[in-house]
Amino acid sequence: MTVVIDPAHGGADSGARGPSGVNEKDLVLTLGRALRAQLAQQGHRVVMTRDGDSDPTYDERASIANAIRDAIFITLHVSSTGPPGTARTYYYQFFSPFVFPTAVSESTPSVTSVSAPPQALSPAPNSLVEWREAQRPIVDVSHRLADALQMQLAQQFSGSQGMADAAAVRELRSVTVPAVAVEVSSVAVPNPASIAAMAAPLSAAIAKGISDFRLTQPATPGMGEWR
Repeated sequence: MTVVIDPAHGGADSGARGPSGVNEKDLVLTLGRALRAQLAQQGHRVVMTRDGDSDPTYDERASIANAIRDAIFITLHVSSTGPPGTARTYYYQFFSPFVFPTAVSESTPSVTSVSAPPQALSPAPNSLVEWREAQRPIVDVSHRLADALQMQLAQQFSGSQGMADAAAVRELRSVTVPAVAVEVSSVAVPNPASIAAMAAPLSAAIAKGISDFRLTQPATPGMGEWR
């Protein structure tokens, strides 16, 4: 199985910025490289959407995952607020069928977090799926993946909640494979090294969550290669 790791932001987009001057784009790249090493050690093929200070578009990031049949997509974020040393997982929130409000910011997961899971609607057989609707047919699977990861994160990081949240995380919307966002808190910590110190336990928790997800994933037509 291939895991596509997406360190958010990059290039001119620094993401959240902490009082110490640390940028989210640098922290997530550190976390992404640690996760890559952990997953590769366990035999997964790993692809990074960026491995330097570049800023692929949302569509470019999604295209990398969509080109791989047996894949999952994980985008990494660091929040600007929240209890330090905690981690949260998100799956995509569709507000209503084929309607996307323009007033809601999708740049930061915590902005649009909601507690109720969305209702996934599948397109008609043999129909084409709009690019902005790509995640909809598989959002329930992404929800299960997000919950599997969050259960492990809650064990590693005290104060983290036990179940995943739904949020309009833009990186997830155009992905056709199981896709989640993992967000750690926060750039506001006085010492940015505390975020880097989360890399090893974060990677271990995500790796275990992926294994649990694969073991419990029910057989689905066209999705058997996930098992």
